[in-house]
Amino acid sequence: MKNHLVVIGLHWPEPESTAAGLRMLQLLELFQSLDYEITFLSAAPTTAHSYDLNNMGIQTQSISLNDAGFDTIITELQPQIVLYDRFIAEEQFGWRVHACVPEALTILDTEDLHCLRKARQQFDVSDPTFTAQLKDSDTAKRELASIYRCDVSLIISEFEMELLQTVFQVPEALLCYLPFLVDFVDTKTIAFNAIPSFASRQHFMTVGNFKHAPNYDAVLYLKETLWPGIRAQNPKSELHIYGAYTPDKVKQLHNPKHGFIIKGFTPDIDTTMQHYRLCLAALRFGAGLKGKLLKAMQNGLPCVMTTLGAEGMFGDLPPNGCIAESSHDFISGAVNLYENEAAWSAAQRSGYELVNSRFNVATFRPIIKKLIKTMRSNLKGHRTQNFIGSLLHHHQHQSTKYLSKWIAAKNQHNK
Repeated sequence: MKNHLVVIGLHWPEPESTAAGLRMLQLLELFQSLDYEITFLSAAPTTAHSYDLNNMGIQTQSISLNDAGFDTIITELQPQIVLYDRFIAEEQFGWRVHACVPEALTILDTEDLHCLRKARQQFDVSDPTFTAQLKDSDTAKRELASIYRCDVSLIISEFEMELLQTVFQVPEALLCYLPFLVDFVDTKTIAFNAIPSFASRQHFMTVGNFKHAPNYDAVLYLKETLWPGIRAQNPKSELHIYGAYTPDKVKQLHNPKHGFIIKGFTPDIDTTMQHYRLCLAALRFGAGLKGKLLKAMQNGLPCVMTTLGAEGMFGDLPPNGCIAESSHDFISGAVNLYENEAAWSAAQRSGYELVNSRFNVATFRPIIKKLIKTMRSNLKGHRTQNFIGSLLHHHQHQSTKYLSKWIAAKNQHNK
């Protein structure tokens, strides 16, 4: 009989429109390759961009918040592993999982550190008090509590691994570095050789789901500061902006006269990227790894990016383009890569090397397999060592539990 994984998703995965959805799809494929039967549960509504998990052989079921019906569902499923998609899902359902299937290994996939992303949006990172402000935030306290309550948390970025251990003093035993996971890029295949060349590509592009605040801010930065400088030196070039959930405030930035073109959602980002010569990632705040950079590397598309956009992506290897520390550097880097075929080709090669050396799923599959086996064989001992997690289960989940039960009773009374 196969082992059973239950995923409790904050949202239904949208791999074609969000990096978080892409990440979740990669995790589901990873566990399928380890021969797990998977059930995906979510209290969120589906959208036009929701992925059809049933086509992957994954069972799906809608659940409700503050509803004892979840207890029946999770008890009947009897999973060996429960994976929470972001800390909010663990807050909502963790106490029920702990009560109904106490022997299940619990895994938190943070996606990115929400507390870090929000702090960078709210506070000045150059302020000497930034770290104190980060640690004092409500989001940090909630997210760190969730990390402690879970048996292990999957951390997508080496930067965030270090931050959790040095700033928040989280024990290494509670963390596992697991970046994006993709297949090896074989540069000798026919499909690879069909990827368009430097000469057959034109224009600039960027992409990002507009429900994600850093992506909207990046488009404003491009519109107001960066694109005018790039366009002045490449007057025939255009910047095409892609992304799901394009709001009116973004559509209003559309200006063909200035080569600033709002394209909206693309259902095939791989083919789309292969038409362009350069990707611009002008992120000024955020966290985690950037899905647009990974997709660009896979599709032979060099990038110009901010230092924050590059965070955690490259390790000690050269980037697939230019990392800019200022708007001036960003503009000059974009102009140089757009016009210099030798530099462009070198950046493209670096991208393929990065995919294969840092994000190859074959590298991480045995690591995760061993981690799960080790933790499941000594789960009681592991939890005994995590006293803070036990403490939080006892206190915070007691309050969450009774609030949830009160809401459920109130809802039942109002029916």
